[in-house]
Amino acid sequence: MAVRPIVVWPDSRLREETREVTEITDEIHVLYNDLCDTMVAYQGIGIASPQIGVPVKMFLLDSSVATGEDDQPPVAFINPEILETSKETDKSDEGCLSFPGIYVPIERPSRAKVRAMGLDGEFFELEGEELLARAIQHENDHLTGKLMVDFVGPLKKRMIKRKLERESQFEDDTDIAGP
Repeated sequence: MAVRPIVVWPDSRLREETREVTEITDEIHVLYNDLCDTMVAYQGIGIASPQIGVPVKMFLLDSSVATGEDDQPPVAFINPEILETSKETDKSDEGCLSFPGIYVPIERPSRAKVRAMGLDGEFFELEGEELLARAIQHENDHLTGKLMVDFVGPLKKRMIKRKLERESQFEDDTDIAGP
């Protein structure tokens, strides 16, 4: 399959409305494989389809996070719906492939339960705590256009934007200059 470029904030595609997957097609399987390859290449534990510019309701979580098994393929969450979250919260730093090198302390419910369709077209439910709950909520946020910068104030948001712009400029200069 293919490693696709990550869409980096403030690219407007990260805020684009996502559409539901109505059936599991060959295109959905290709998208799954591309998301897998991209997540592994960028060393992520999760990835959502808008992060590679595809506005559909689908995200993946590494199997070590989703099921606790290291030797399984990433788990696909298609048309996910968070059914419940705990009243108890936890504040922890989060990173994101669309915000390379940026970590933001975010307070989230410490437990979450999600219902989603798998690649086989069957629905499943998964409930988790700590990292799993955080990852479910983080990736699901991507499907609604909610991003890490929505959890910070305007000053921090400007600082993040400047940092990403500087790094993008450096990468552009590197590409032009060559090795």
